[in-house]
Amino acid sequence: MDKIAVLIPCYNESKTIEKVVTDFKRELPEATIYVYDNNSSDGTDEIARRAGAVVRYERQQGKGNVIRSMFREIDAECYLMIDGDDTYPAEHARALANEVFENHADMVVGDRLSSTYFEENKRPFHNFGNSLVRWSINQLFKTEIKDIMTGYRAFSYQFVKTFPVLSKGFEIETEMSIHAADKNMHVANVVIEYRDRPEGSVSKLSTYSDGMKVLMTIARLYRTYKPVGFFGLLALVLMIISAVFFVPVFATYLQTGMVGKFPTLIVAGFTFIAAIISWFSGIMLQTMTLKNRQDFEIELNHFANRFKDLKEREN
Repeated sequence: MDKIAVLIPCYNESKTIEKVVTDFKRELPEATIYVYDNNSSDGTDEIARRAGAVVRYERQQGKGNVIRSMFREIDAECYLMIDGDDTYPAEHARALANEVFENHADMVVGDRLSSTYFEENKRPFHNFGNSLVRWSINQLFKTEIKDIMTGYRAFSYQFVKTFPVLSKGFEIETEMSIHAADKNMHVANVVIEYRDRPEGSVSKLSTYSDGMKVLMTIARLYRTYKPVGFFGLLALVLMIISAVFFVPVFATYLQTGMVGKFPTLIVAGFTFIAAIISWFSGIMLQTMTLKNRQDFEIELNHFANRFKDLKEREN
């Protein structure tokens, strides 16, 4: 088991990967640096290997797929996840790792948004998207995570081994944040500096398509983790639609004693039934969600015991 495992998912980062590996070896000399190459065509893997990293490969394209393999294959007391584009200074690595070792944090968030991100990032829609995602998750899941989309994070062994990776791409950070909030994990925020990509380095993140995937991920996970809220909102919308159809028909009935628009009344009735079904679906799914949380706590205890066993064997 590694003391600290630095995880660097990479896709065509030949211009920056050597500096990233070198910087983190300097700041965390006891760490093992893992570079997972995701079908790069520019020699990223060879450059990382020469710099002293352990290079492995993930053939399924997408950051989420890479993180899944990393979390499955590597055992460590502390995991440090970092991008290979040299936008996150290695000087903050020790502070993030110490939150795991000293304060027993399950996830440590490298908070760019409270420092230099909005000045360094030259893509205004990225800035707006980060603020929107942060506000949405903190409101929906009642948490105080300062930076949802940051790629600079530290994790405990228990978090890594109990986190079900479902996302394939850049939605993975959103999924991590929501999982930590829903499962009452200990989350710490460490303010970090951020610098924009160096000249010649190209971002793989698409502002619009990946932004929509992130928003869809939030909606999907809200439905999964907060079914009463999701289906309750759906039930409310259906109730309003039903009322819009029903009120004019009922008003005509009060005036004339006759139902003039039977098709409209039927639509109102079926919409009202759909609202009731949606509400009770949310209640039933909420019961299942609570049972899943109980099972998760049991599983968490299992991995805590496994972690102790691994450390005892090393000693």
